[in-house]
Amino acid sequence: MDVFLYNTLSRSKEKFTPITPGKVGIYSCGPTVYDRAHIGNLRSYVFADILRRMFEYNSYTVKHIINITDVGHLSSDADDGDDKMTRALLREGKSLTLDSMYEVGSTYLTAFLEDIQKMSIELPTQTPRASEHIEGVISLIKELENKGVAYTTSDGVYFDTAKFPTYGKLGNIKINTLREGSRVHINPEKRNPIDFALWKFNPVLGWESPWGKGFPGWHIECSAMSREYLGQPFDIHTGGIDHIPTHHNNEIAQSETAYSEPLAHYWMHNEFIRLENAKMAKSTGSFITLDTLLEETISPITYRYWLLTAHYRSPVDFSYEAVRGAQSALIRLLTTFGNYPDGGAVASSYTSRFESCINDDLDMPKAIALAWELIKDSSVSDADKKATLLNFDTVFGLQLSSISSLQEEGASVIPAEIQALSEAREEARVQKDWIKADALRGEIEARGFTLTDTEMGVKITEA
Repeated sequence: MDVFLYNTLSRSKEKFTPITPGKVGIYSCGPTVYDRAHIGNLRSYVFADILRRMFEYNSYTVKHIINITDVGHLSSDADDGDDKMTRALLREGKSLTLDSMYEVGSTYLTAFLEDIQKMSIELPTQTPRASEHIEGVISLIKELENKGVAYTTSDGVYFDTAKFPTYGKLGNIKINTLREGSRVHINPEKRNPIDFALWKFNPVLGWESPWGKGFPGWHIECSAMSREYLGQPFDIHTGGIDHIPTHHNNEIAQSETAYSEPLAHYWMHNEFIRLENAKMAKSTGSFITLDTLLEETISPITYRYWLLTAHYRSPVDFSYEAVRGAQSALIRLLTTFGNYPDGGAVASSYTSRFESCINDDLDMPKAIALAWELIKDSSVSDADKKATLLNFDTVFGLQLSSISSLQEEGASVIPAEIQALSEAREEARVQKDWIKADALRGEIEARGFTLTDTEMGVKITEA
């Protein structure tokens, strides 16, 4: 069955044609590891994970790269301010050295990988770190210098956007609407206000280069790493919509200038998670982490399920009430699934419709609705429903197979959400937050389960 994807470059839905039949290369802009990822960031990786799972469902072999920015991302997209990793060193009282920077990056990289695994996101094929690809970055800048599009100022090496006539083609950005002091930094040494840094000088912290000691620009890192791991062109580049105006247009400009061929054939972007009608962002302090959700008795799988109920290209407004509504629905799904017997066959009439949903630009809300239609369909046996839901879950990623395994072992089937609530209660007990622990017990019991504290730990049973 054909796959159709919305391509930000053409601003239209297109039939997907891989560069190599049966294979897909995907590059997803990864985190800057100076702090914990917030749930708005994590939407990008759930989206990329669903994209990957959709292709795998269609029997493609997927190579998925998520880069790790551990140097070079300044505090604004306009190449001004401090490097975010440097700010992390100062915040945490560490010495301004490359070793300390790598150490801080490793800490938050570990936290990021733990978070995505909690959300049932498949680990990428590779997670290259910018700090380990400086040689490739320097080679790319030399190529741009040879093409006559790089120039040096007192604070760094810049790309001359006037020499890339189609700059801004991704998202149809109107260059004449970009003014200094808004997206771009007022810098009298720039030839054009929207020129961007390829290399920034720093005599204290950085790597040696032909132009002087310093560190790479944020954009050049992605161009160097995507080419190294996927070649150029590759199939699909993903990211949040905030990457379109600056980061991704800069990637396109430098990569296509250097090598005279497209960077990627398809560009896909997810919308924001909004908190009180504003974009969730670390810079404003308005963000929520997975740990925050757990403190509110909401598990990472619940959050994943909630995201699946909205299309990736639709902005969604976060509220605890909305996510708790999704949690109630997920608990019903898990409990119903847990009561189904084994031994069934996948219902082909449903899987063909499921494939149509996911192949139509990842229409996950329709796919979720189809799962509920299946559950309510009395013409399909319970055993066949179980087999079909397990088939769907290879894309949903709700970990239904773990419930199946428990049932096969003859253990009591406890939904993952109830287990998460119990674990949150135990943490509250450790912290001696008895009011919260009692509230969590009440939440669990209200959903039809009983907790018994024993010397061997907590026993959960159906009431």
